[in-house]
Amino acid sequence: MSISVMVPAFAGTTENGEPLPFGVGGAVSALLDFVECDRARIARDPAYDGRFFTGVRTTGIYCRPVCPVRPARSANVSFYPSAAAAEAAGFRPCLRCRPETAPFCPAWKGSRTTVERALRLIEEGALDGEGTSVDDLATRVGIGARHLARLFAKHIQASPSQVAKTIRVQRAKRLLDATQSPVAEIALQAGFRGLRRFNSVFAEVYGRPPTEIRRRGSNASGRQMFGPFHW
Repeated sequence: MSISVMVPAFAGTTENGEPLPFGVGGAVSALLDFVECDRARIARDPAYDGRFFTGVRTTGIYCRPVCPVRPARSANVSFYPSAAAAEAAGFRPCLRCRPETAPFCPAWKGSRTTVERALRLIEEGALDGEGTSVDDLATRVGIGARHLARLFAKHIQASPSQVAKTIRVQRAKRLLDATQSPVAEIALQAGFRGLRRFNSVFAEVYGRPPTEIRRRGSNASGRQMFGPFHW
């Protein structure tokens, strides 16, 4: 599924004055820059867990700052303020650090009430059922759909639809890890409209079907069960 996400084209310049793509050597958010994020992920600083995600271009995987895997070279990474933004950029979740279990602590939380309310509505299923739409979601928060898209692009760097997809997949991943429920049941509990759609989206995000993920984690104890959603 192709999702159009509005993101800034450039986020700074090199020492020679050449433009840098967003997330590469430039500002990641209003409070975090590339150097700070890079230092934090190399040190595996837990204080930054949930504040950004690292996309590794050589592997196509995105990770939490505390990922136990050997850190990639700085030249090969990009930083994103949300899991949804990393997925929209084409990265898959890391199976070692499990982004779906990261704490949710965006720097802007509480200061952007319209976006926060829209996120909560999405978490509650506002874009999951038949007949739901971004237009209806925008109406519920009192603004137009285009303005809502602009706000999400600014603060989340992913569209409302991408956020909804990430939430559904994360919910399903935790259910796969923590329960023995049939995959078809998990698909419905996670908010998907059918098993075929669930299998397709899950494979798109993780690069493998949910049954393979379950087999891979069958020896795990499910220690991290139902952490907060990470958009």
